[in-house]
Amino acid sequence: MTLTHSGVALPHARGNGLGEKCDFMMHRAWPQRPLPQMIETHASLIFLTNDRAYKLKKPVQLPHADMRSLAAREALCVEELRLNRALARDVYLGLIALVRRPDGSLGLGGPGRVIDWLVEMVRLPAAQMLDQRLLVGPPPSHDEIADFGRVMITFYRHQHAPPGAAGRYMDRLTREMATDLRHLSEMRVHLGASWSDTLFQDAPIMLAQMRAAIETRGKAGLVFEGHGDLRAEHVCLIRPPVAFDRVEFNHDFRLIDPHDEIAGLGLEAAQLGAEWIGPLLSEQLAMAGFTPPPPHAAHRVSDGALLDAGPPCHRSPARPEPTHPGKMGSPCAQFPRYGAHGYGGRWLGVCSCASSAALTSASLICGKSA
Repeated sequence: MTLTHSGVALPHARGNGLGEKCDFMMHRAWPQRPLPQMIETHASLIFLTNDRAYKLKKPVQLPHADMRSLAAREALCVEELRLNRALARDVYLGLIALVRRPDGSLGLGGPGRVIDWLVEMVRLPAAQMLDQRLLVGPPPSHDEIADFGRVMITFYRHQHAPPGAAGRYMDRLTREMATDLRHLSEMRVHLGASWSDTLFQDAPIMLAQMRAAIETRGKAGLVFEGHGDLRAEHVCLIRPPVAFDRVEFNHDFRLIDPHDEIAGLGLEAAQLGAEWIGPLLSEQLAMAGFTPPPPHAAHRVSDGALLDAGPPCHRSPARPEPTHPGKMGSPCAQFPRYGAHGYGGRWLGVCSCASSAALTSASLICGKSA
């Protein structure tokens, strides 16, 4: 696995031995090899060697996950491995223990007291990540995207709807919209004149009106566990293609309508200039028997495909605080109309706010007829 965005050195706890662990992984874990590259996220440190990636979870407390104890981090590593093997079995190799040896030094595996766990993965080619193919090229082909669509369809067919999935899904969308609207309200002065008070007033009402449609789809078995964070940087167009980095820390974040999840990826691809990807994947879903939402029922409030007038960005569900207003991108105009199933006849108004440290956005359905 590789991440397409190197990120920045976000503040993180150097206590609880994290600094020592980081120093070991960077300078002493592979003494005969070139220094690895380190990428930091809000929740993890990822160490990239020539052919492997090692993910170390930070001993921090997040809004949706308390990772301060060794047992909690181990459990999340186990869950991450289990979940991601469904879509990237050959990428997620296993867990490896970081141990304190009898002489006090650190080691990867072998005898000693386990002080942490790492997820070991194959390092995927950065140039084959979907976002990089769209940004840098060569552009993905129809066959490559269709192959990815078939991978997702096979995955979706093996998912089962847990009891109450639609209600939990709707409740999550409601909570996330409230957070998004609060963030946007705090940053309104930076958003420009393209946003009116009507949007902020109407969006919660429109979402509430979708409850019946979402519950109907839930009863039809169309709300179940998906990827949970299906973005272009989490898709690698090797053969066969893989989707990685599923959400492991909160089950409800993975409860989705498949057309919702695919539409989110399609919106991001469209913002990167490939408007054909979303309709193709949505059509594949429909042809595979996943009934699309009705055209009259606007369905999505997105926390995954977060679109900006500049580069694509996202708000992690685990990082709900708003980005710094001074680092926001310019506001979006209304997004091009989707011709895919469930989105024809609707306009999706998208506004996102990006910074290098924390990214936040809301994709709000305006509900205007075409």
